[in-house]
Amino acid sequence: MSFCKGIICISVLFVLLISGCSRNEADNSNSLFSEGQFITSDSGMVVSAHPESSKVGINILRKGGNAMDAAAAVEFALAVCYPEAGNLGGGGFMVIRKASGETDAIDYREKAPAASRRDMFLDSAGNVIRGLSTNSHLACGVPGTVDGIIKVHSKYGKLPFNEIIQPAIDLAEKGFPVTAVQAKSLNANRINFIERNRIRPAFVKDSLWKEGDTLIQPELANTLKLIRDYGRDGFYKGITAQRIEAEMKRGNGLITSEDLASYDAQWREPVTGTYRGYRIIAAPPPSGGGIILLQLLGMVENFPLRKWGFHSAKAIHIMIEAEKRAFADRAEFLGDPDYVKIPVNGLINKRYLKGRISNVDMRKASSPEEITAGNPEWIESEETTHYSVVDAFGNAVAATTTLNATFGTSIVVEGAGFLLNNQMDDFSIKPGYPNIYGLTGSEANSIQPGKRMLSSMTPAIVEKNKKLFLILGSPGGSTIPTSVFQVIVNVIDFRMSIKDAVIAGRFHNQWLPDQTDMEKESIDSLTIAVLRNLGHKFYTRSAIGRVNAIMIDKNGLRHSGADPRGNNVACGY
Repeated sequence: MSFCKGIICISVLFVLLISGCSRNEADNSNSLFSEGQFITSDSGMVVSAHPESSKVGINILRKGGNAMDAAAAVEFALAVCYPEAGNLGGGGFMVIRKASGETDAIDYREKAPAASRRDMFLDSAGNVIRGLSTNSHLACGVPGTVDGIIKVHSKYGKLPFNEIIQPAIDLAEKGFPVTAVQAKSLNANRINFIERNRIRPAFVKDSLWKEGDTLIQPELANTLKLIRDYGRDGFYKGITAQRIEAEMKRGNGLITSEDLASYDAQWREPVTGTYRGYRIIAAPPPSGGGIILLQLLGMVENFPLRKWGFHSAKAIHIMIEAEKRAFADRAEFLGDPDYVKIPVNGLINKRYLKGRISNVDMRKASSPEEITAGNPEWIESEETTHYSVVDAFGNAVAATTTLNATFGTSIVVEGAGFLLNNQMDDFSIKPGYPNIYGLTGSEANSIQPGKRMLSSMTPAIVEKNKKLFLILGSPGGSTIPTSVFQVIVNVIDFRMSIKDAVIAGRFHNQWLPDQTDMEKESIDSLTIAVLRNLGHKFYTRSAIGRVNAIMIDKNGLRHSGADPRGNNVACGY
C-alpha cells in the first residue's frame, strides 16, 4: 500500500442492496443502483475495493447465492479489477460464521517452494541481499487463492461454480473502467512492470492511464476459463501450471509443477475469545493477526477505557503498551502451526494477559529493551484487500487476501496474465532483520520447504449475545491487527456508530522500531504533549489501515463502514 511503506493494501466492504450500490447516504429508495461508504440495508451487504467487484457480489446475492458464494465471486472479480491486491497468484485467510452460529476458517496462505532454504536471501557473508525477497522470482511463494476459494465454494456454496466465476471472466475479457485512484497506482508502477517483464503486460499502455480508461486482460480471461472448466486442475495442473513453471525458469525462481500440484489449503479452527461479554472470532496461525487482536483486547479489558475517554492520554498510553507486548510475543512465538508448536491458548489466556500488562507504569512509556516475549503456559484445548459479506440469512464472511506489496513482485506470468506475489519476504529471512513492514521474527518463522509464512491478516467476526454483531478486517501489513483492535474498542467501549468508529483517527506501535505512528491530526496536540512527556515517540504518517466493516443492530439492520481512507464501496439490499 502506498500508505504502508510502499505497500498498497486495499479493503472493501460491500453492502449488498437488492438493486446495487449507492454513492450517498441519502434515501435511495427510488434509485435502482446506489453506492456509498455508509449505508443501511435489511438483507445483505458486501464491501470491495472496486465498483465492478461490488456489482458482481450484488448480482450473486440477487440470484439466490449465499454469503460464501458472494465471497468467492468477489474474490475472483478482485483478481481482475483490483490487480494491486486482488489475485490468483497470492493467498489469504477467510473466517466464516454460518447463520446457525457454526464457525470455520480456511488458510490459503502461500507456501515456500520445496527447493527453498533457510539462507536463500543471504550472500556468502550472511548479509541480506536487498530486493531479492521482494522484487525477484525467488520472492514468490506457491499461490493458494484458487485452491482456497474453490474449497470454500465446494463446502458452502449454493450456486453452480461456473456462475460464480463467469462475472470475473467477463470483466477480464470485455474490460472495465479504471478508477482515478487505480490509474494513479498503475502509472506509479509503470517502470516496474516494464523492467520486470520480458513482454509488456496489460497493465502498461503507450500513454499513461487516466480515470475511465478500459483495462482488458485477455490472457487472464483465458486462465479464468481454465479454472471454470477444470476447477483447481485448471490452475495447479495443465497449461497454467506449465506457464508458471516456465516463468520461474525464466527468472531463476523455485516454484515447480510439483509444488503447484501438491498445494493444499487448510481448514482450521478459528481463534476465539471474549471481550467485555462479546465473543471474538478471528483467523488462526499462520495468521498472527487473530492472536494479536485477542491479546490486545485481553490486556486492555482490565482498564476503564470508557471512563478515561476516547483518545485520552491514559487510554492511548495503555493501548500502546498493549501493542508493544503483543508484537514482542508475535516475534518470538508465531509461525506456521504445521511446522512449529505455538502456545495459542496460553498466549490468549486471560490470566496470562493480565500478567503481561501488569508491569505497565502509567507514568512512563516502556522502552523496547524493557519488553521481552512473555512466558505463556502450554495450555492444550501493506498489498492486501479485505472484504466483508453478510447475506439475508445471516451467514457472514470476513476475508483478507494479498500479494504482499502493491502488485506483488510486479512480475506477470507470461501467457497467463496474473501477477506473482512476493510473500517470501514475510518469513524471517534473517533473525532480527525487518521485512518491508519493519517486522522482525525468530526461528519460529524461518524459511523451510513447504512452510507457510507468518501473516498479519486479521479477518474477524464479533458476536453480541450469541448473535452476529460485527464483520470487519483491514489491509495494512503490520498495522492490520491494531486497526481492527481500535475499531472494535471504538464500538464497544466508546459506543461509536460503525461510521464514526471507522473514520476515527488511528495510531500504531509494533514494539520495534521504538515509535508510535499516528495519522495526521488524529490526536489533539495537548494529549500528544502529555504522552511525549511520558516518553512516547510519535511520528505522523499517512492513513493507517482501511477497515471495512458491517455492523448488525438489534433490529437486524446492516450498517456499513467502508473506510474513506481508500477507494471503498458499500452496496446492499
